[in-house]
Amino acid sequence: MFNQTLSIDNLPDLLTVREVAKILRVSPLTIKRWGKRGKLPAIRINSRGDRRYKKEAILWLLGIAQKSE
Repeated sequence: MFNQTLSIDNLPDLLTVREVAKILRVSPLTIKRWGKRGKLPAIRINSRGDRRYKKEAILWLLGIAQKSE
């Protein structure tokens, strides 16, 4: 499990569902739903299709950065 404290200053470029949910203070299921609705686009990695989210998209949702797409 991810034990480091996540802060806005040291976010990795790609975040997991659990990390994003923790930052935004919502459930992981909410993050997946937002992805399906297009509110928070996910990048699918590996053969299992694990989701990763761009740091810029998370910052945009928080109102900290402008959307770059």
